[in-house]
Amino acid sequence: MVLKEKLKPIVFLSLASAIGIYFYTGGLWPADHSNHTQHSTPEALAAKFEYLSKSGNSACSADFTKEVEKGLQDKSIQGSCCSPMDFHRYTEQIEGLKKYYKYFIIPPDPYDIDSQLAKELAAHYDDALTFEQQRAYDYAMENSHEKGPCCCKCWHWYVYGGLAKLLIQQYNFSGDQIVDVWDLSDGCGGAGEHAQ
Repeated sequence: MVLKEKLKPIVFLSLASAIGIYFYTGGLWPADHSNHTQHSTPEALAAKFEYLSKSGNSACSADFTKEVEKGLQDKSIQGSCCSPMDFHRYTEQIEGLKKYYKYFIIPPDPYDIDSQLAKELAAHYDDALTFEQQRAYDYAMENSHEKGPCCCKCWHWYVYGGLAKLLIQQYNFSGDQIVDVWDLSDGCGGAGEHAQ
């Protein structure tokens, strides 16, 4: 009985902390964290690439963008929207994004994005920023590989534009950090910087 009484404050504080963190991040934790599972072997990554590069549902259209903003029936948005995926570049992206693993709002795989998370991130695209925050966002627009969150104003543009605003507002990300996230999260396909 004494042990139960001693544990009550610990349980209460743990629960209060978890709830506080959830609300601090805007409730943007994906319900299913399986997307954040690390690829344990090169074979597993190759198999996922094979699947995503041939079986995607991503589209670069205004209609698909509206579907993402309303909420897709599919659990994930998968595959490339513009060019065929490149395995070498995909591997670099997955490895590079691992450094942001603790930020659950950053999709760990730009070719396999939780559709509910995408909807919530896109909803923040029009968020107003302070002057200093806007400078960080503008810096990322000027300096990212695609000169923005994506090569065109498709669903990916709005999702990653909203993501950038949340990262700047909630985690104080710099313009350079947003550039890095956007460049590593390019979902257009192709070889990226390895293109000839």
